[in-house]
Amino acid sequence: MQDQDTRPPLFGAHSPTESRIETAVLAGGCFWCLEAVFRELHGVLKVDSGYCGGTPDTADYEQVTTGRTDHAEAVRISYDPRQIRYEDLLTVFFSIAHDPTQKDRQGNDRGRQYRSVIFYADESQKTAATAAIEQLTRDQVYKDPIVTEVVAQAPFYPAEAYHNNYAACHPDQPYVAHVAAPKVSKLRRYFAHMLHRAPLS
Repeated sequence: MQDQDTRPPLFGAHSPTESRIETAVLAGGCFWCLEAVFRELHGVLKVDSGYCGGTPDTADYEQVTTGRTDHAEAVRISYDPRQIRYEDLLTVFFSIAHDPTQKDRQGNDRGRQYRSVIFYADESQKTAATAAIEQLTRDQVYKDPIVTEVVAQAPFYPAEAYHNNYAACHPDQPYVAHVAAPKVSKLRRYFAHMLHRAPLS
């Protein structure tokens, strides 16, 4: 992941005018890290960790972590589009939450369950995701090609309850301290203007 001294650009130029609650499903490495990052954002109402891309009979942590299912560890982000845009979520996804140039892995986490995927819910999300990747590629933000998959949203299976808000509940756990916490710190540094005014309960 490239550490930049300037704030990454926001993709798209749509105004958040809809009043309904919308969801985004994103995958890019361990869902503890993704959840920790997206919970910080103003306009995000809830973040659920879970499994997406495989079948219901293999949607559990023990099986998914073998890498032999087609599930990706993912998060389902419920957000208010009046307060935060889907494009803003993608900006954080690509610049903070994970490295989109690593195929079937994130750092030392290796396996298809850690792949980079945007599970789009409709054509609007698909267009935004494709445009974001094209812009990053055109601007040569990364020296390596972006390998993020953009696929139609598959059923999302919530993870076991103990994964909920795992990073905040276990700040001293080594993985959280060395992998998740630095991402949150980087988010707070570059995206202070997009953070919750009070912690998400």
